[in-house]
Amino acid sequence: MRIHGYEDTGQPIEAVVTALLAEITLNATPDELLAIAEFLRQCAREMNRMGDAFDHLHLARAQADLDMLKK
Repeated sequence: MRIHGYEDTGQPIEAVVTALLAEITLNATPDELLAIAEFLRQCAREMNRMGDAFDHLHLARAQADLDMLKK
């Protein structure tokens, strides 16, 4: 598994270049961790469905989509 990320410098997402991370730290609530777990389950299902055509998904984008649905 490789984890990619970037520092939040306020730039638009299109202008940011990701970096391979050596480690990540999660500072989250239990509800946030459960949301991440569900996101990972959905990713695994999508990977199985798409096979080699699968590329990647973004947790932040999925969370934003869920937040918009709640409004």
